[in-house]
Order: sequence, then C-alpha cells, then structure tokens
Amino acid sequence: MQLSVERLRRANPDRVFAVLTILPSIILLGIFVYGFIGQTFAWSLTDWSGLEAHADKNYIGLDNYKALFSDFQGFRFRQELVNTFFFTLFFLVGCLVLGFLLAVLLDQNVKGEGFFRTVFLFPMALSFAVTGTIWRWLLNPKGGINVLPELFGGDAWSYSWLNNRKAYEFNWHEVPVTTLLLIIFLLLFAVFQFVWRKKYLASVYMGVPTALLFMWMWSDWATWDTDPTMRGKFNWQNAPQYVVAVIVIGFLLYMVNLLGQGKRRAAWITAIPTAIIFGWYLTGGPDRFPNVPFPEQFGFNLALVGIIIASIWQLSGYTMAMYLAGIRGVPEELREAARVDGCNEWQVYTLIILPMLRPITLSAAIVLGHISLKVFDLIFAIAGTDYLPVSVPGVQVYVTMFRSNKFAVGSAIAVVLLVMVASVIIPYLATSLRAEHEV
Repeated sequence: MQLSVERLRRANPDRVFAVLTILPSIILLGIFVYGFIGQTFAWSLTDWSGLEAHADKNYIGLDNYKALFSDFQGFRFRQELVNTFFFTLFFLVGCLVLGFLLAVLLDQNVKGEGFFRTVFLFPMALSFAVTGTIWRWLLNPKGGINVLPELFGGDAWSYSWLNNRKAYEFNWHEVPVTTLLLIIFLLLFAVFQFVWRKKYLASVYMGVPTALLFMWMWSDWATWDTDPTMRGKFNWQNAPQYVVAVIVIGFLLYMVNLLGQGKRRAAWITAIPTAIIFGWYLTGGPDRFPNVPFPEQFGFNLALVGIIIASIWQLSGYTMAMYLAGIRGVPEELREAARVDGCNEWQVYTLIILPMLRPITLSAAIVLGHISLKVFDLIFAIAGTDYLPVSVPGVQVYVTMFRSNKFAVGSAIAVVLLVMVASVIIPYLATSLRAEHEV
C-alpha cells in the first residue's frame, strides 16, 4: 500500500491529469460499445423471440449460427453473403480505379481544378440515405437514366435497374473449390518466387502445405459421389478440416523456423496453440461444424449493378482526394527522370507513381471494405428490405430483429457481421500502430 502511495506521489501530474480526463470516455466506451457487443453475443446463444409475450431467453449454444450456415431457413443469409462479396468486389475496384483516374486528370493543372475537385467530392458530403433517395429516382425504369436518350431525340431505354431478376448463378458447394484453387495458385506463385530468388528453405515451407492441401482437396472432390447431383462438387462438411489442417501445418513450420533461428522460447509459446488446435482436430471438432446437404444456387444478380453505381458515385471522390494528395507528394525530379528514360505520361503514373501510392491504396481499400461490409442505409433507401437479390446482412439484421421478433437470430447475424468487419479493420490498425511505433 505504501509503495502504491509513493508511486502516485512520484507520478507525472500531466500524465495523471490526462488519464483522469479520458477515464470517463473509456468507461462509457466499455459500457455502451463493448458491453453491448458482449450482450448481443450472449443473446445470440439463446432462443429469445424478442417482444413476444412470455419470451424467455433459453440457452441453446451455437444453434443459431449453425442454422444460418446449414438450415434451409438460413438460405437468405447465405445469399446475402454472396451479395456482400460481389458488392464489395465491384465497389472497391470501381472506387479505386475511378478515383485514381480522376486524380490523374486533376493533376494535369486543368483550369478550374478547384471547381472540379469540389464537384467530385460533393457526393461524399451526402448521407447514404440521401444518395439512395436520389438514385432510386435515377434508376426508375420509367424515369431518370432511362429517359436520357429522349433529350437527344432517341427512344427511352427500358432497362430494369433495381427489379432485374437475371442472375449468373453458381452452386454453393463450388465456392470452396474455387476459393481453395485460387489460394493454391497464389501459394504456388509464392513458391516459384522463392525458388527464383534462391530461397529454397522458404520454398519448402510454402510448398509442403500447398501440396498437402491440393492432394486432400482433390481426394475429397473426386470421391464424394454419394449423391449424383453433388458428384464433382465440394463437401462442405470437410471444409473446416482443411482449414484446421492448414493452420496446424503452418504453426508447425513456423515452429521449425523459430528453432532454426535459435528462438526456443518463441517456439515453445507457439507450440501451445498448436497443441490445442491439433487436439481439437483429433477429437473430431471440425466434424461438428454445420453442413449444407443439398445443392443451392446463388449468383450475382444484375439488380446489384444499380446499387454498385450509386455507391461508387458517392465514394470515388474520397479515393480521388487521397490519390491526388499522394500524387502531389511525389517529387517532380522523379517524374523528370522517368521522362528522360523514355516513359510517356501514362507510364509515369502507372509504373512510377502508382507503386509509390501502395500505402494510400491499402488505406482506401480498408476504409471502403469496412463501409461495404456494413452497408445498410443505401440499400434500405433504394430497394427497401424485402428484395433478396440486393439484400445484405445489415438489412437482414433489421428484418430479423424488428420485423420477425427473432432477436436471438438477429443477434447471431450481427455477431457474424462484426467478425467480418473486424477481420478487415483489426489487421489494418495493428499494422498502422506497429508502423507508428517503429517510426
């Protein structure tokens, strides 16, 4: 006790004042943010039906999560995950490409640059609700964009933007195959890079799990013939086994690498989670994951195109501003040296400047990815809540909790959405904090 009093007496008054100043904010943040997150997760483990009479909260474990990824009632949620994937993909690519092109155009010292910069940035000042209201009229089949040809004496278009039901479908069981093949291709590319650079030990570390993953996946793909309609598809029940196996192999190779560098303490620390995961795998833990035993057709519906255009219109100005600031920070001497070496203007931007803007590209992609994963108000304002081809998990949380009174299921969807957003934000924040610490 005396030691604590002495520490308080010797403490820097400015530091104590700073701690006392932010302490109320930390307490409120812990209660109203992380406390409610914990409460939402606790609700997701129950069968709470919300505001119904005599609605009890009975503990049911992970049944709500299993239903989302396996039961027929979770079909809408799985379709919304597919919608989120396509929306995020085209939204990110569109904003980054258009933002970079606009930044390049404004960097040409055009007249009225301030005016054009303001025009391009103006949509960002609007809320998604206002943007959705505007684009709901613009995408109306009987007005907006479709009547533009009439201004030039042509016939109006009849394209259905928001109620288009044409979709490019695929089987849900084919998604892991495509994903794993892409991962294997990237790993093989990394192996060849290590071999090219004569880093043979690193190529072995990368090549062994790649070969094991490919052989395991191929054996499952070739032998799953219990149902003629599913022959040649992927057995979802085995997906967790592949993931856990790859994690265990990765940990083991990392331990070998640490031991080779003489870092025995770090190797022993790494051995603890490796042993836990491996033990869980041997006891059949992955087999308890949910399985979709029937074929499901999902796809990219063309009705999403209008939503994607509206979102790119609003946030491409944000990426333009970031890229323009980065371009203006590139020394003019570097550009002149590239021109002397024979580069034209387009090559200067794409081969010299764009690689230097990788940190800006990463930051913009993280921010845009975070926005796309939790988008709700834009889709709510444009298409409402009941049109599945453009619905996303954020809309489903609202529908499930406040229309169907299934608060436990809605809480489970909210937790899944939180994990998706956190998987994007946390690595970015960790990298940024590490970079600041190194500086």
